[in-house]
Amino acid sequence: MKKILVLAITAICLSSCDFSNYILEQDYDFTTRFEKSGGTETGTYTEVIDFYEDLAAVYSTVDLQIFGETDSGEPLHLMVYSRNKNFDFESLGKDHSVVLIMNGIHPGESDGIDATMMLFRDLAQDSIVLPENTVIATIPIYNIGGALNRNSFTRTNQNGPKSYGFRGNARNFDLNRDFVKADTKNTRTFYELFHHVNPDIFIDTHVSNGADYQYTLTHLFTQHDQMGGQMGSYLKTDLRPALEKALRKKKWDITPYVNVFGDVPEKGFSQFLDIPRYSTGYTSLWGTLGMMIETHMLKPYDQRVRGTYEILRSMIDIADEDSELIKKLRAQDLRDFQAKKSYAFDFKVDSSKTSTLKFKGYEAERIPSEVTGFDRIKYDTTRPFTKEVTYYNNFKPTREVGIPQGYIISQAWWPVLELLEMNKVNMVPFEKDTTMMVEVYRIKDYKTRNRSYEGHFPHSNVEVESSQQKINIRKGDYFIPIKQRAAKYLMATLEPQAPDSFFSWNFFDSVLQQKEGFSPYVFEDVAREILDDYPEIEEEFLKLKESDREFASNWYAQLEWIHRKSEHYEKSHLRYPVFRVNR
Repeated sequence: MKKILVLAITAICLSSCDFSNYILEQDYDFTTRFEKSGGTETGTYTEVIDFYEDLAAVYSTVDLQIFGETDSGEPLHLMVYSRNKNFDFESLGKDHSVVLIMNGIHPGESDGIDATMMLFRDLAQDSIVLPENTVIATIPIYNIGGALNRNSFTRTNQNGPKSYGFRGNARNFDLNRDFVKADTKNTRTFYELFHHVNPDIFIDTHVSNGADYQYTLTHLFTQHDQMGGQMGSYLKTDLRPALEKALRKKKWDITPYVNVFGDVPEKGFSQFLDIPRYSTGYTSLWGTLGMMIETHMLKPYDQRVRGTYEILRSMIDIADEDSELIKKLRAQDLRDFQAKKSYAFDFKVDSSKTSTLKFKGYEAERIPSEVTGFDRIKYDTTRPFTKEVTYYNNFKPTREVGIPQGYIISQAWWPVLELLEMNKVNMVPFEKDTTMMVEVYRIKDYKTRNRSYEGHFPHSNVEVESSQQKINIRKGDYFIPIKQRAAKYLMATLEPQAPDSFFSWNFFDSVLQQKEGFSPYVFEDVAREILDDYPEIEEEFLKLKESDREFASNWYAQLEWIHRKSEHYEKSHLRYPVFRVNR
């Protein structure tokens, strides 16, 4: 309605364009709730969306777009700033860098919501230096259900604002654990938005938990070793130092995210590893440089928001200056990965290579708790220090697997196929029934969480054994070539040992349960025949009884062992149903 009114006024106005805009601006108040409250409050969901609608109604350099549903029933919004008023990302991506800012994935961590509103207003009103080579997009509030669930108490340790949203979404999912499993409509709509925008840089705004220290601002970049190649090197040696230098010039201290819980930072801490379940871990699979802003929960709210604003401006300046370089690096990164013969994953801290931070903290001591009687940490903010602290920011892979020519997935596994399709994965259906020699994994061992985690009981420590087998492929099953833009995503999700694979997230749990069994009183005679007909099986059986007391004392385990050696045992049990086609 507001846009219709603006168009009508503009159509009948006989004044100059500049004067028309001047008249229209008087009808809107672009002062945010944050500013009106003196830096103590954050906008409600309705206020935020109304602000962006008004901004887009008045200024032609910004455009508010609507995407699909979220779990709350509300759509996801995308606000775009384009200096040349072109909002077609397909053409923009060829000669502009694109920065995508995500706000409110945890709505109680609202700093980015308010900072980005002011940023887009200032860009639209030409009140700050405008980027020449960069388009800026933002998701104003990603977790809409959480934003609507407003309160003043659930961020127990946080110093403002007065009221805010809740961490869980409308179905109580933590959306920053959902980027692979995609249980929520939010994530599925994000896929559409992300692939539409195809950002070069992705920024996710947060507020930290953990230790106390002097900094208001911390950064959490995508782990450079995990990203690998020239993109990983650029993150470590160019992007991070450039941001820190730019903020120092503005008198804003910043440090890497202080990944410490229950201890003090001066003992040293490691970089946070953003595997693909997290936003920047997912976006890095597509060659997008990622960073989370983590402001410090105990610092005043106005200070946190203004610091976030400055980080966003500095990152945009860097993106603008390095626009051509970043685009070249992204293209080269995809070519380099597709030429690789192996995929490294499951990264762990490499303690043999460390960095040193000049860390600004507070002295702390352990004193008896007046509540529990046990020792507790007490920080003394009157005793600041600057100390050299060991920072473990180098990681190395603990697993590696050959990169296949592609994968084959049966049409029966439609939940996985749906997610692949949403991620623009190229899948080629077989046009007729056929047989093919492929590499088949059998799940040898795994561990499973004993408590629910984000609606799942994820697997870890997965072990597989591999064999070459001839399989039957039905018309309508899919071949998924690895040489495509989704290559890293496919390796991260389809290799069962990868930490955030579809197997780890329980998508293939039905193959873990045996469907056919035997009645012991019937199978006793069959088992005897099997041992008589296959002496090599009997020899192995007798040796196992001699060496394994538990096995020797369990009559059912013995019959089960023989059953699994026989043709009666079902081939689908523990057989991973994604097959590798090797080069």
